[in-house]
Amino acid sequence: MSRLGEDVTHRLRRDVVGGRFGVGQRLTEASLCEEYGVSRVPVREALKALEGEGFVTSRAYAGVTVARLDTADARDLFTVRETIEVLTASRLAARFAEGPADAMAADGDRLRGLVASGTALLGSDPDLLPGLNTEFHLTLAELSGNASLHHLLRQVSAKIEWLYALDVQVRGQHSWAEHAELADAVVTGRVDDAADAMRRHVRNSRDGYLLRHAP
Repeated sequence: MSRLGEDVTHRLRRDVVGGRFGVGQRLTEASLCEEYGVSRVPVREALKALEGEGFVTSRAYAGVTVARLDTADARDLFTVRETIEVLTASRLAARFAEGPADAMAADGDRLRGLVASGTALLGSDPDLLPGLNTEFHLTLAELSGNASLHHLLRQVSAKIEWLYALDVQVRGQHSWAEHAELADAVVTGRVDDAADAMRRHVRNSRDGYLLRHAP
């Protein structure tokens, strides 16, 4: 893929995840060329890439539309997410439990700062919450010290953000309260509590999403 194609892919993915292009909306090459100020070649590259990632679907005579995530796929995504994130929460809590307090202080401040930012945005600019939610979870994975877990979570993070964005008006208040509980368990080195808090958080997200969006 060309560098310009990668740029259009990133921008189009961001616009789908952020809801600028809604589920089922038709995406034409001409309109995307105008939207992003590029030729058809990088637009075609972007559409092909995002079809492979499951963000758009292409059908003969119908063109390209923003995909609707299948219920089974959503369940699988939450299962994968739970497996990865319970491990990252446990490992990071263990680092806080075992590491020198002074050395871990900056990491604790970073996590609590993200929670404070998210809580503040609830009443001021909730449209920014999906991106901040992703940053919070990726930060947990990064600080866990396990590069493989961090990489795996990054691979599915855009899909997770997409699901979160669809539910942010309903789940936002609850999710950031759960983030606060999770961050506290991690920073105070309570390994089992951190794992349990993450497990509950992911399952609450899953159950809420399926309740509102499953057919």
